[in-house]
Amino acid sequence: MIIVLVGVLMSVLDGIVVNIALPTITAAFHVDIGLSQWSITGYMVTLTALLLFFGRLSGFTGKVPLFITGFSLFTLASFACGLSTSLTQLIAFRVIQAVGGAMVFSISGAILFIAFPPQERGRAMGYMGSTIAVGSILGPILGGFLVDTLGWQYIFLINVPIGIVLVTCALIFLRVHEERVSKLDMDWVGAGTLAVSLFSLMFFLSRVESMTGTFVTALVLAALFIGSTAGFIVRERSAPQPLLELSLFANRAFLFPVIAMMLFFVSNFMINIVGPFYFEGVMGFRPTQVGLVFLIVPVVMVVASPASGWLYDRYRFAHYGTIGASAAAASLLFLGLLARQEFSFGAMAGLLVLLALGSALFQSPNNTEIMNALPRAQTAIASSVSAAGRNLAMTLGISLASLLLPLLLRLEGNHGTVMEAGRNPLAHGIGNVIVLSALVYAAAIPILARGGRPRPQATQ
Repeated sequence: MIIVLVGVLMSVLDGIVVNIALPTITAAFHVDIGLSQWSITGYMVTLTALLLFFGRLSGFTGKVPLFITGFSLFTLASFACGLSTSLTQLIAFRVIQAVGGAMVFSISGAILFIAFPPQERGRAMGYMGSTIAVGSILGPILGGFLVDTLGWQYIFLINVPIGIVLVTCALIFLRVHEERVSKLDMDWVGAGTLAVSLFSLMFFLSRVESMTGTFVTALVLAALFIGSTAGFIVRERSAPQPLLELSLFANRAFLFPVIAMMLFFVSNFMINIVGPFYFEGVMGFRPTQVGLVFLIVPVVMVVASPASGWLYDRYRFAHYGTIGASAAAASLLFLGLLARQEFSFGAMAGLLVLLALGSALFQSPNNTEIMNALPRAQTAIASSVSAAGRNLAMTLGISLASLLLPLLLRLEGNHGTVMEAGRNPLAHGIGNVIVLSALVYAAAIPILARGGRPRPQATQ
């Protein structure tokens, strides 16, 4: 469990520190956010495209060998990212890093689920939530400190020594009892059409974000996305061994928590993208100070996430997620409205605490419901689908924020880059993006309210 959670911690650190460093990377390569955000989006879309593939592959290779191979590649690619001398190189090595990350993250939840007995799986998901919160604590501090003192390159180079230790420990200690299949029945057509679908969607969004390319190019990318998505669905319905069994989504107890989880991550990553620009561009904070502000939510979640998981295990109340999502959406709404004008740091901190409490109360029970909705034999599928949905949602959140913020600033009269916008237009634009993220979060509330009741602990 510890080895897997360290792997999860590394993935969170890598995402958070890049978010904190994005304004610096944008300025260092003299580009707009529509291009620099591909250092995040390129990673996320590659990771998402490969999660289901590696989830299926793990049944043949075994979860432990896949974990070790993936994190070795992740560590090597981190080293290459730190040595990048152009934005193109950085994005390319981030894509390679994502391939290794997909190997690890597709089966991390399945390994954790196997490591705990049924009556403790809510706490297991709580431990994962705590690990994510710890990563969120360390990420802003390390990211801000490293960017301020050593440069953005070291947000990647710091992964190298940790990765070496983790891989060494995994080779010695990581043991999971599992049964492997003797023959690999991979749906290569399904994997290919899914990859084309995701990449064409992200390239389409990037054209809109940066206002580059022609209308014909955008139309071709949109048509490619629609066609490949339709082809993927048709293929999965007819394939003898589909990459993704679409019948899973007929299970409301599985489908509804997955949708709610995706809305949660879309909203959160919209905030992760625009937050550093607000604190640096509007409030005049240095990267280190931005990191300290971003500590508020994860510090609260370190305590609240395990408590939420314990509460779920002990009292199987049906509406923890609904209450949590309602509190978090309300806090984001008020944050967005207040961000457009002068307001005290105390008021902002209070709303961030409410956001953290609501998110913790939503996330741990919801993640457990996703894993409990399917039989034990399908834990790898549940884990990879959950991870794919999560990362797709993160990518959409990044793209939405990167699309909306420049568009809103143009409506305010700014035609330069985001960092060239005046203080008031930037405050209004970012405030409106936060309000929209609150509406996205709030969309999970009726889904949770209509969803299934907590499942009994699995005994399969």
